Amino acid sequence: QVQLVESGGGLVQAGGSLRLSCAASGSIFSINDMGWYRQAPGKPRVLVATITRGGSTNYADSVKERFTISRDDAKNTVYLQMNSLKSEDTAIYYCNADVRTIYRLRSNYWGQGTQVTVSS
Repeated sequence: QVQLVESGGGLVQAGGSLRLSCAASGSIFSINDMGWYRQAPGKPRVLVATITRGGSTNYADSVKERFTISRDDAKNTVYLQMNSLKSEDTAIYYCNADVRTIYRLRSNYWGQGTQVTVSS
């Protein structure tokens, strides 16, 4: 099995910064794409940013120039640096990973989510 554990969420004032981390563990052979999604109250879960194994990134228009996704494959960890936070960034942030296990099975995994609250 594979587990994803997020950390780094919390309460921050508008204009502030937070750094989210997501560490994958378990029966991992390799990790392909990793990403962050978020879900605000009463709204669907939406993509925030993704990063491929080769380091190519993709961002939602609403976070471009403010958020930066990165990964450390030695630690099986993906990060999300969030700057210039706005109240509309308030949501539960979920980590996602496309994992090939040691059994050569490929599956998509989600973390449990971490709350980010931006006060105006």
